[in-house]
Amino acid sequence: MDFHAQRAVLSPQAVEALVQVISGGGGNSNTPPIGIYRSGPKLEAFMRGCGIRMSVGAASRLPTLATAIEEVVARGDVDTVRRIIEAAVNPADFIGDPARGDAVIEYMNARLAFDQMMLRKRGTKVELVDAQSNAPIVAALSEALTPINFDTVTRDLDRALANADTDPEDAVTSACSVIESVCRSIIVELGVTMPPKKDIQSLYKTVRDELGLNAGSAFRDEIADDVRTVLSGLASCVQGVGSLRTHGGDAHGRERGFSRRIDARIARLAIHAASAAALFLIETWQLKHPNVDLKDRPANAE
Repeated sequence: MDFHAQRAVLSPQAVEALVQVISGGGGNSNTPPIGIYRSGPKLEAFMRGCGIRMSVGAASRLPTLATAIEEVVARGDVDTVRRIIEAAVNPADFIGDPARGDAVIEYMNARLAFDQMMLRKRGTKVELVDAQSNAPIVAALSEALTPINFDTVTRDLDRALANADTDPEDAVTSACSVIESVCRSIIVELGVTMPPKKDIQSLYKTVRDELGLNAGSAFRDEIADDVRTVLSGLASCVQGVGSLRTHGGDAHGRERGFSRRIDARIARLAIHAASAAALFLIETWQLKHPNVDLKDRPANAE
């Protein structure tokens, strides 16, 4: 899960917005419903699907629904809060009107922003994430991974994001694994030999050389030097992420009396740097080999 318990406390505005989306508003309203109109029995079925028993009976639909959601929030049930919010914006309910589904997500995000949360589309699903960890570059990488079924990288990215605040050492280790997995995949698809030393710097250097990212002829003369400067910085970032994993991550275990050396800021910096490098490599591969999809290559599948 990508957000923490303390961020699962919804503001009254977010609860009210959620009630409007799930219920479709009052039955006698003259304005178009924000979400999908659901009768009392359908509201009960919706909440039951989220693990909540609720009875509307002769009571009013909206107050009953609001009370049920408020009770979930009050007891700090993070998983159920997530299920309710994600179910409320399920794209499957808006197949006939996807634009309306997008509008519902936008409506909810405007309110969730004040609770440091947001809804993010990933393929055919929508998930609730920590807004602080959803930098554009991370979201772009996540979107790029969906169609190519890069499960290993997706899991590492999700793990890094989930642990940035609570376990920054593990988050850095996972961020490093994101780049390593992408590099391994490209090396295997190119049919070239893995470098003798399979650390992040060696893997990245092999991929960089094979994709021609050092050659001046790969870019127009007037921008070649500029692009090389940026790529040099990217290589330094990759090396930095690897070194940070070695010196501050948890890949090599934690000694007795371990004290934290990395904070959430540094973990997120590593995640964003790793995401930028991984996304650039994937997009470069797709540009040079548009008809060949990268395949999942975990570290133990050489």
